[in-house]
Amino acid sequence: MSLDSPRLRLGVLGVVVASLFAALLARAWYLQVVQAPTARLEANGNRVRTVTIPAPRGRILDRQGRPLVVNQEINAVTVSRAQLSKRSDVLEKLARVLVMPVDELQRKVDDKRFSPYKPVPVAENVPKDKLIYIGEHAADFPGVEGVRLTQRAYPQGNIAAHLLGYVAEINDKELAARKNKGYKAGDEIGKSGIEAAYEDDLRGSPGIEQLEVDARGRVLRTIASKLPSTGHDVKLTVDIDIQKLAEDSLDRGLKAARAANDRERKKHFLAPAGSVVVLDPHDGSVLALASNPTYDPAKFIGGITLADFAALQDPAQGSPLTDRATQGQYAPGSTFKLITSVAALRAGVINPNSSFTDAGCYLIGGSKQRVCNALHESHGPVNVTRALTVSSDVFYYHLGDVFWQTRRQNGETPIQDVAHEFGLGKSSGIPVGGESPGLVSTPETRRKLHDKYPKAYPNGQWFAGDNVNLAIGQGELTVTPLQLANAYAAFANGGTLYEPRVADSVIDADGKPVRTVAPKANGHVDLPPSVRDPIMRGLLGVTSDPRGTAAGAFSGFSQAGFQVAGKTGTAQVVNKQDTALFTCFGPFPDSRYEVTVVMEEAGFGADAAAPVARRILDVLAGHTPKDITVTGIPGD
Repeated sequence: MSLDSPRLRLGVLGVVVASLFAALLARAWYLQVVQAPTARLEANGNRVRTVTIPAPRGRILDRQGRPLVVNQEINAVTVSRAQLSKRSDVLEKLARVLVMPVDELQRKVDDKRFSPYKPVPVAENVPKDKLIYIGEHAADFPGVEGVRLTQRAYPQGNIAAHLLGYVAEINDKELAARKNKGYKAGDEIGKSGIEAAYEDDLRGSPGIEQLEVDARGRVLRTIASKLPSTGHDVKLTVDIDIQKLAEDSLDRGLKAARAANDRERKKHFLAPAGSVVVLDPHDGSVLALASNPTYDPAKFIGGITLADFAALQDPAQGSPLTDRATQGQYAPGSTFKLITSVAALRAGVINPNSSFTDAGCYLIGGSKQRVCNALHESHGPVNVTRALTVSSDVFYYHLGDVFWQTRRQNGETPIQDVAHEFGLGKSSGIPVGGESPGLVSTPETRRKLHDKYPKAYPNGQWFAGDNVNLAIGQGELTVTPLQLANAYAAFANGGTLYEPRVADSVIDADGKPVRTVAPKANGHVDLPPSVRDPIMRGLLGVTSDPRGTAAGAFSGFSQAGFQVAGKTGTAQVVNKQDTALFTCFGPFPDSRYEVTVVMEEAGFGADAAAPVARRILDVLAGHTPKDITVTGIPGD
């Protein structure tokens, strides 16, 4: 049979067709039998979409359960992307109703933070009449709905803004660290303050909704859903009344300072910023934490603009986002004399009765280098008690000098060692983030700085003058207002250094305790009566003795049932006006309050900072608060 015969050609064609059918049948069997489970899962995955429903965050309450941060429902307008694709004119009509640019609406619709299978919120706080109009003209607005959304609200306004913090969209770094906790792109997360420190408690469990969609991604029905659960509430140690009092008094004090003349520089004090800390010395509880200038956390709701965020960090506007209470670093000035006093008494450099004649100036180590009191004022013979009351720099210059001359017996850093015991030069441990550690410089620190930055620190040695400067709270020495308050709180309670405590407990939505945040001691300062008592008498004299540096500020303050111990401080700053400081506690002996005030470029501590603390203590003691006045008269 020839190869081109019809029967042979048909036979070859039949073999080919049979082979093709066999291959098709084999493939069909493989897909329908062998691959059936896998194909079923893939088909189901194409048909079903899982959408996360954000959970409302827990509330933040003050120590008495009064709300500081809550959730509120708002009127909003949402747009369905699937429906929008059918009508190109919808956004133009909607823009006219909402009085918004079409470009802004389109940008919100295109925002990738939102699920492609759920309506996108494009406008918030929409007036009810506009929602009614959209509802009555539904045919003109397919896929557009008026809904209620939940967002953060601040019933106390911007009170305690720095402490409470704010929430914003999670970034890539935060998402990578928390992806195993169920966070997704577009979720909100606490960025600062309590919102960040207690994120795991405040954040609830997100809900899940399974949606059936068609081939075009349009939602057909809800298959299953799990409702979200609200986060736990966090109850703080802060008292909102004391917080308001602290913020108002600080604001008044800064304004009074700006109205006063800096007699040395012959111009008004700038007084651009300041802070107030109020602690309970018994357990380290934070009763108030104020920073000025402040900001409105509501600006972060729904996302803050780049321009607004830049303004909050602009030094020309006072960097409102900076929390001066925990991040501000200041030379403590004469408030540091507490540390030098404890070091000197414990080392035996002096005893409670040791007297030194303050003639107004002091020659360091018998050299020609002379340092003096403010205005060269002389205080005559003073012991440690009197030196604290009148704030004799000369007495402490002498102690700093003696410590350096006796370094073979007492070591190079006896003052610095006591400072560290009181928590200076290191983070206090307060759970809100961003705290500055401060600096307590030592000869070793100086050597390291010289080795690392030889041009900035051309001399790596430590001299007697450095020790003398340190003894009065100047030089390479910085503390935060919180650290200073915590140090004096430790002295007030007899030596226990507590970690500042901002949260009292975590509770569920029904008010039942989830866990308690117990006080935590970070250390103990040895303060035997021979050390503590003479210092305490000196601090009490600051406010009650006629020559006490804060006697003027506390004139008329009844100490019969509310004795106040304190210390003024005035710190010099290169190319700036003086920093005013005052720190105090009372009522002595069982002090319930420690109040620290720090005001930048506001002059003298006795003149500017002490009146602010006086006003706060007036209210705490049940007195009528005294008006704050700043005279600009030199003092300490």
